[in-house]
Amino acid sequence: MPKHPLAMALAKVVIAAAWADGHLAHDEVNSLKNLLAEMGQTVGSGEMALTMQDWAELDIYLYSPVEVEERQRLVTELAALMRGPRDRQLALQALDRLFAADHVQHEAERQVAAEIRAALERADPGPLAALGGFVRRSLGLQPAGPNREQYLEEFLNNRVYYAVRVRLGKAPEEDLGIPAGEARALALAGGILASLAHLDAQVTEEERERIIAALQQGWGISRDRAVLVTEAAIVESKEHLDPYTLTNAFAESTSVKERIRFLDALFAVAAADDGAISSEASAMISRITSAIRLEQRHFIEAKRRATR
Repeated sequence: MPKHPLAMALAKVVIAAAWADGHLAHDEVNSLKNLLAEMGQTVGSGEMALTMQDWAELDIYLYSPVEVEERQRLVTELAALMRGPRDRQLALQALDRLFAADHVQHEAERQVAAEIRAALERADPGPLAALGGFVRRSLGLQPAGPNREQYLEEFLNNRVYYAVRVRLGKAPEEDLGIPAGEARALALAGGILASLAHLDAQVTEEERERIIAALQQGWGISRDRAVLVTEAAIVESKEHLDPYTLTNAFAESTSVKERIRFLDALFAVAAADDGAISSEASAMISRITSAIRLEQRHFIEAKRRATR
C-alpha cells in the first residue's frame, strides 16, 4: 500500500496526462519517473512516496497510451479518494509541481492538465471516500471506463502475453484459436526464445524466422499470428523480461514432453545464423534446461540432435 492513499491515484493521473499527445519517448518516461519520485519525497512531507510494488504497477500505464475514457476514470478515482480539503490541497499541489510550464512540452498536455485541475477543484471530497471500496462497488459507484489493471497479473508475470493482448485488442486465445492455457505457454515460449536470440544484442532475420517456425509448429497457429507473437516477444525481451519468471511459469504450464521438444527449438534458434552453436548460447540453454525443470541429460541429448 502507498504511504498515502492519494499517491498511487495521483501518479496514474499524472501519467495519463503525459500521454495526452499519444506518445511518450524513453527520455520522457525517465523524466516523468524522476518527477514522480521527487513529488513523493517533497509533497505532503514525504507522505506521497511510492513503494517498489507501486512503481511496478505504474509501469502498466507507462506501457501504452491512456485514452480519454480511461483518463477520466482515473481522475474520478482520484477525486473519490480525497477525504477533505487537505487531500485536495495535496493533490493540487502535486499537480502544480508536475504540470509546471517547464515540465510540460506540448499544448495537448497543458490542456489536459487544466481539465484535470478543474475536475479536482469541482469535486466534493469526502462522500465516496468515506465508503469502503466494497460498499462503493455494491452501490454501483465505482468509476466507469477502461481499466487495464484487470490485466495487471498478466503484465507483471507474462509480459509477452500482455503485449500480444495490446496488439490484438483482446485476449490472444480469442484470435489465435487455441485455449487460454496454451496461449499463455506460447507467449512464455516466445519470450524465452527471443531472450536467447538477444544474447548477442541483435536478433537476426534468421533467428526471427526460427522463432516464428517454432511457435507455428509447436502450437499449430498460423504464420501471421506466429509473426505477431514473435515481434511482441522480441520487443519485450530487450529489457522487460525476467528469466526466472519466464522459465518458472513455462515449467508450470507445460508437460515434460513439451519442454523436451522445446529444447530443440532453443538449439534451432542458437544455430540459426551459421549452423554453429556458440559456447555462450550453449551455456544459456543449459541454464534454461535446469530452470524449466529438465535434467542435464535432456540438454545433452537435445544438443546431440542439433549438432548431428
